[in-house]
Formats: sequence, structure tokens, C-alpha cells
Amino acid sequence: MVAMVEVQFANEPENPIPANLLIVFGLCTVLLVSVHMLALMISICILPSIEAICLTSEMGRVDPRDSPHEKMGTFIEIAWMFSNVFGLFLFLIEVAILCWVKFWEMGQPNGEPGKRAALASTIILIPVLIIFVVFAAHFYRILTRYNYERSAIQVRELENMALELDKGSVQDLPTINRVPYTIQHI
Repeated sequence: MVAMVEVQFANEPENPIPANLLIVFGLCTVLLVSVHMLALMISICILPSIEAICLTSEMGRVDPRDSPHEKMGTFIEIAWMFSNVFGLFLFLIEVAILCWVKFWEMGQPNGEPGKRAALASTIILIPVLIIFVVFAAHFYRILTRYNYERSAIQVRELENMALELDKGSVQDLPTINRVPYTIQHI
């Protein structure tokens, strides 16, 4: 990211870099750095709370379910999503734009060799972007399905416990049977 922020351009008067390309490069760079800084800030703010709750729960003083990271789960997921999904996607886009900006003016006549190099880089990057998006969508779908199935099992367990309580047999409540989640469920 530092290299992308500090990149220098040689301005050729015969073949200047288009203003729109520079604007897109600037916007993508700002978004990329901002997304990663936001994710870093969220992570840095939450980490001390998690460490503190882990230490106090080891001593038996605090119930780990009272941890602030439980209440801030949404922020943790946002940080993960920004850094690992949106940030990586922006980084790949930034690489393609950087190739166009950096190679635009290279070679004669009118930067044709440089433009061909940028086009070749973009063509190679397109399948990578497609694989990235497909994998991210597939992974998210798997996680969503897992969370749904886990929640459904927990609801059924609670319903069974409620039925047992209604019947009056409080002495032996069933223990929670964990069903191992396998790839076959996917």
C-alpha cells in the first residue's frame, strides 16, 4: 500500500495519463488505505477487551459471556469483512489500475508497448478477481448455512428442554448433544 501511495509518474507531454484514470487511481487508493485503517482501528480497540476478559475468566472472576467482544460481534465482523473481503478486492483492483497508470506512457509511439503491458496485466487479473469473488461468495454461503443449521439445532434443544420442563421432570434435563458439522452438510 505504501508503494501505491508513493508511486511517482513521469508526465509525457505527447502522451499524458488521462485525468479520469488518475482520479480512479486516487479514489481506489484512498478507499484501500481507509478500509484497512478502519479494520485495524476496530481490531486494536477490541483486542485489549478480549485479552482482559480471557485473563479474568481464567481466574474464575468473570463469566466469559459477559465479554465486550460478545456485544461488539458486529464490529468484529465488519472489521473482518473490510480487511479480508472489501480490502483484498480493492487491492486487486488497485493493482490493475496501477499497471495502467504506470505503463501508460512507456514506449513509442504514444506508449503502445506500455498500454499492451497494462492490458496483459488486466487480462491476467480478471480470472483472479472472478475466482476471488466466487470463493468469497461460496465461503460466505457455507458460513451462513452452518450458522443457520447450528441455530436450528439449538432451537430444537430448547424446545425439548421446554417440553421436559412442562412434563415436570426437572431432575434430569438432557445435555446438549453437539452434532459435528461435516462437509457433507454443505
